[in-house]
Amino acid sequence: MLSTLFSSPLIFLLYDIALLAAITVHEFAHALAADKLGDPTPRLQGRLTLNPLAHLDPLGTIALLVMSFGWGKPVVFDPYNLRNPKRDTAIISLAGPVSNLLLAGLLSFALRAFALGPIVSSLLVVLVHLNIALAVFNLVPVYPLDGEKILTGLLSPRLAVEYANIMRQWGTIILLFMILPIGGTSPISALISPIISFITNLLL
Repeated sequence: MLSTLFSSPLIFLLYDIALLAAITVHEFAHALAADKLGDPTPRLQGRLTLNPLAHLDPLGTIALLVMSFGWGKPVVFDPYNLRNPKRDTAIISLAGPVSNLLLAGLLSFALRAFALGPIVSSLLVVLVHLNIALAVFNLVPVYPLDGEKILTGLLSPRLAVEYANIMRQWGTIILLFMILPIGGTSPISALISPIISFITNLLL
């Protein structure tokens, strides 16, 4: 992806700005949900802000610059501060993907409602697509993605414990295998690409 920096620096810049914005909104939403549900931990750690610097993960930032695919610093919260830890953990986890979908919807409305210049329009289109992709990707129910905590919150207490134990032990390995390309495409791409395309076509 670094080759794009030299061949199309504007595209490289727009893409990285859009991805950074999507990650920032995602992590801020987690922090805000935790704070509203009674846990001050994200606020005390300075995560209750839309300042991207508060949400940057060192390795994720390097990946963002080199491959234009990165991730933010996970929001840490204390479930013992929550009124209903099982339910509220699922809500906190859901807040990230929902915030990305809401932002994509607002941006698509702006694209339709206002006469914007080509650079701004291009940035908003990239933002819409990346927010949708980030939301759908994080809804995959595999640890450490948000979808794993959301599904755990929906399961019965016994199944939730069993599923969480399996995910903590094997989730990262399962996710790596899902991301690795097989026959030119990755399993996770085959799973989520139709959903991303469907939502993107609805909004754009």
